[in-house]
Amino acid sequence: MKYNTINYSFVKKREMSKLPVLMYHNVVVEEAKSLNLSVSVSKLESQFRFLQENNYTTFHFKDLEGLKELPQKSIIITFDDVTECQLLYAVPLLEKYQLKASFFIPFSFVGNYDYWIEGKEKIMSVEQLKGLDTTLIELGYHSFEHRKYSSLAEEELEADFNRSNKFIQENHLDIKPVLAYPFGNYAKKKEEFAVFEKIMRKNGIKYGLRIGNRVNKFPFKDNYLVKRIDIKGEDSLFKFKLKLKIGKLKLF
Repeated sequence: MKYNTINYSFVKKREMSKLPVLMYHNVVVEEAKSLNLSVSVSKLESQFRFLQENNYTTFHFKDLEGLKELPQKSIIITFDDVTECQLLYAVPLLEKYQLKASFFIPFSFVGNYDYWIEGKEKIMSVEQLKGLDTTLIELGYHSFEHRKYSSLAEEELEADFNRSNKFIQENHLDIKPVLAYPFGNYAKKKEEFAVFEKIMRKNGIKYGLRIGNRVNKFPFKDNYLVKRIDIKGEDSLFKFKLKLKIGKLKLF
């Protein structure tokens, strides 16, 4: 009896790089106020120290252009809303530990307060934004009025970009083509997201950031659905380390 033989050849595929993108908001002095989206200075420093001591390489989004793979311990740090507390407490720590970060601006509120929520946090001024060290801090879009993108019609989306771009041009700001979606919100339906993506491309946006709470593979599967991991005030250093590896765990 004859048997057909099949020759199997196994080709080891190159593993894709892992790229966690961390999402921060406000930074507070008192540990007691370190809750939800507000991280204490002491916790932030312990996290940054861990990244430095464990030889993590921080990237700006502009650094990713043309790259096919990354060092084993690669990471992107992001801060939403450009609040003055970030300038006072996060920026000095970035300088101390020589870590890069991307900051995202809600342009309508520059020099004012975060009125889309409680209006308690002061937003950096144009002068303060211009004074940031561009070797460490990359600036990006966080919409004009900090509204949920899924609630905006096509004409409103266009207007939001137009007003953002006008503000950038009038104030001579160096803003990179990266957009952090306010509230992590975007149109989930395929047809609606296609319209949103078309407008982003039209305005030169190269990366769109959601939340997702998972570690990205790089190169990204979709540059407009980059996942970020929210770092919260109640996170211990142990939990922070877990998030770097796998993102958010349901048991937490």
